[in-house]
Amino acid sequence: MKIELETSQEILDQIWRELSRASKDRHHEWRTPVFATITNEDQVNARTVVLRAVDIKAHEFTLFTDARSSKVLECERHPDAMFVFWSKKLNWQIRIRVQVNILTQGEQVESLWNQLKSSRAAQDYTSLHSPGTLILQPNSSDSDHASNLSYFAILKAKVVEIDWLELSSKGHRRAIIKNNNWAWIQP
Repeated sequence: MKIELETSQEILDQIWRELSRASKDRHHEWRTPVFATITNEDQVNARTVVLRAVDIKAHEFTLFTDARSSKVLECERHPDAMFVFWSKKLNWQIRIRVQVNILTQGEQVESLWNQLKSSRAAQDYTSLHSPGTLILQPNSSDSDHASNLSYFAILKAKVVEIDWLELSSKGHRRAIIKNNNWAWIQP
């Protein structure tokens, strides 16, 4: 179902509604955006991630990651990053520039880890091998996981700018939203 929004506020509200839904609905098109960072060699590194939470008031996204992953190292060195979302349903592409902060300890990390550690997903953060390590077999055994050790980290991404593009047979529309200021630009 294609929705037709006219005003900048209607569009911005819909963007945040969709992002919030995506963090809760496994089947939402925006649940797994592309996340791009800059490597230590100043090259772009992009990967698909899972959007875990969206704080509309704070304009912030939350992701989970292994603290030893390349994205953590890249974000610590270059905290500017970008998410790319595509919705076939809406015919919208959203590119969102963010400032990243990595949390590896503290109350929030402990609280989320306590919720996660008894689930199957916990093994994503307990491997003795860091992400990207060369291994001999693709299916690791339980002995490859530490029962009492976690490399769980939280990636917080503060929205800096939204580049919204709508593709339409009536004419494409594009806008940049920065600090809640809206600017229409040529698609």
